[in-house]
Amino acid sequence: MNATNKVITNRRLLQSSILSVVGIMLLAILASIIYLTHEREQALLEQQTMQWAKTLAQVSAPYLTENNSDSHNRLKEQLSLLISSPEINYIHIYKNSDKPRFFTGFNKSVYYPAIPDKINEISSLTTIRYQNSYLELVVDISTNQQQQGYLYIQTSLSNLDDYIEQVNYICAVIFLIVMLLSSLLARAIHQKINQPILMMTESIQQISHNKDYSQRLTKLPLIELDILAKNINILLNRTQKHIARQDDVHQQALNQNTKLDEKVNARTNALKESNQELLSTLEKLHQFQGQLVENEKMASLGDMVAGIAHEVNTPIGLGVTASTLMIDTLNEIKTAFEDKTLKSSQLKKFLEQGEENVNIIYRNLERAAKLISSFKKVAVDQSSSETRKFNVKELFEEVLLTLKTRIDKAQVNLTIDCDEKLVVTCKPGALNQVIINLIINSIIHGFEEKAGGHITISAMFLSQQLHISYQDDGIGIAESIKPKIFDPFTTTKRGSGGSGLGLHLVYNLVTQTLNGQIDFESSHNQGTKFEITVPITSE
Repeated sequence: MNATNKVITNRRLLQSSILSVVGIMLLAILASIIYLTHEREQALLEQQTMQWAKTLAQVSAPYLTENNSDSHNRLKEQLSLLISSPEINYIHIYKNSDKPRFFTGFNKSVYYPAIPDKINEISSLTTIRYQNSYLELVVDISTNQQQQGYLYIQTSLSNLDDYIEQVNYICAVIFLIVMLLSSLLARAIHQKINQPILMMTESIQQISHNKDYSQRLTKLPLIELDILAKNINILLNRTQKHIARQDDVHQQALNQNTKLDEKVNARTNALKESNQELLSTLEKLHQFQGQLVENEKMASLGDMVAGIAHEVNTPIGLGVTASTLMIDTLNEIKTAFEDKTLKSSQLKKFLEQGEENVNIIYRNLERAAKLISSFKKVAVDQSSSETRKFNVKELFEEVLLTLKTRIDKAQVNLTIDCDEKLVVTCKPGALNQVIINLIINSIIHGFEEKAGGHITISAMFLSQQLHISYQDDGIGIAESIKPKIFDPFTTTKRGSGGSGLGLHLVYNLVTQTLNGQIDFESSHNQGTKFEITVPITSE
């Protein structure tokens, strides 16, 4: 009974497979034929409509230029004589004056009542437009390259629809005939294959019932089935040998399971030890990362120390030079006074030079004091995480002053756009550390392949938040590192002095120390823009 059911299932499988393949291929072919036929007939109808429109426009042109009051009637009669195509439903002729107006028209028959004019739709009908049962078009009527008016034509789609319906009917008949023939072919093939399969099935059932695996299947008339019978015989031979070894294999399996349990236990213990070592290593890595971040802060402070030392050295050197010159001149005046050879002109010259030198000394000492004061504020802020009230623009200018040497060396122009009266209360140390790292990052990475550059820093207070926009016009950020730009140790300068901690430090300062948010936009050779938002209280 089971063998019979399997044969029926195979027959159905064979029939369904053949019918499915033939049906899909046939449907694809017939659908292509229907589609191509529809496209061809539709293109032909469009071509005929365009030809009729151009021909009738040429015929109508002389009538539009006449001043005869009866010209529209004569044109209407001419259209009735010329139009022989049953597809044309309506023709409208519009004449140009100040604006298009209806001149005359043509209706297919009395059963086709007049339709509204298309004056307001002329611009949208310069190309063929399809409706439910017709298509319509407007063409220009011109004489001597001068536009006289417009011709509106409406063509019926009923003949096209009837033709496509006939094609669909023929394709459906072809589909049914081919599917019937395929079903008969599948039945014939099944009967040819079924008989040897039944013989083989009966032999296998007998071997299984008697449990006599020494029996073998006889030769079958089909080559494929005969190969299958030979392989079944080989399987029977191996099954016979397998049963003989079954007990030994079972015992070996038990022994292997025991050994496997021991290995699993040993490896589990080793994995626990590895996990413990990994956790310890991870903890050390976090500590090391924290130390690197602190080192990065100190490194940026060290850069500022070098820059301030260079900036302070210039005004102090000028002051020393001016004071030395003044001492020399004073000694000359003293000598002349003691020798009683001092002249009024010499004294006047000394007073003028002395005043100039004193001014030089004063200006340079004042500049050095200002530099040292700015550096002191920035250094104190960086080493402190206290919250205090400060002027935002003054903070930015102090940062710029401490980095002036590095900015000038890179030939970078920097613009600050901020209200001079904007005073807020937050942590200035974290904020100036953010600005310093962004500027250094632009100099090292953004302007590495171009001479000079421009950086713009703008800030405003809005909705209880300080909005800072930092933008440079450098080479931008590579697409490959954009998703991990704020991750630690992400750098394109590995091996060239880049630590990969600059923007990671910026991200931590903004999101953790200042409780804010930071986003960025960057395009190749279009620069990079950072948007920083920090919750703040304005004073």
